[in-house]
Amino acid sequence: DDKILMDDFSFKAMPGQKIAIVGPTGAGKTTLINLLERFYDINAGAIRLDGKDTRKFTREDLRGHFSMVLQDTWLFFGANDQVQQAFPRDIMISSEKPLTKLEQVAKNYATKEDVIRAAKAAHVDAFVRQLPDGYDTVLNEEASNISQGQRQLITIARAFLADPEILILDEATSSVDTRTEVLIQQAMERLLQARTSFVVAHRLSTIKDADNIIVMDHGSIVETGDHQALMA
Repeated sequence: DDKILMDDFSFKAMPGQKIAIVGPTGAGKTTLINLLERFYDINAGAIRLDGKDTRKFTREDLRGHFSMVLQDTWLFFGANDQVQQAFPRDIMISSEKPLTKLEQVAKNYATKEDVIRAAKAAHVDAFVRQLPDGYDTVLNEEASNISQGQRQLITIARAFLADPEILILDEATSSVDTRTEVLIQQAMERLLQARTSFVVAHRLSTIKDADNIIVMDHGSIVETGDHQALMA
């Protein structure tokens, strides 16, 4: 209430568009993502999905339209049926029994064939099959028995399986080797096809082909437009 983060701003993302969000550290890029998914609510104006104020959705229903692939990866050690049912489009589970690679990727209604198809699209299948127990390999609690890049690829496979209408993507690939970075980039490009997406962009190559770019600074949106317009 004591500091307005965004003021006098209207923006429309059309189905299938790629929206890049750019700006220096602390500019407010994460704030915008948090607002889209209602991690907290706005105190004026409205955010609408297909014309409906997102505050009229339950948070569960709203987030069923989204998948997120972030720089920080979360993999899970155990399963809880009640929590799995509450989050059918992703995995949000507590520690009761170990989770295999297959379960890391799967929604509670996905078949093994669905999982393998998503794993292949995200370049997960090849490294999983080289593990001693393949898709039945259990992660330890810190997921330290696979690399950071492999963990990131698993989160991309989860997003393929969820098949979201809207994708939120933080394309940062810090802490991975060059070869894995290429695989992650290829998987993300495939995931972006024919979806509405909001991409927190760190590379000019990502920004240049976006349908629209939101430029943020000090918590506010300072300009929008495609690459050519903003360069001009």
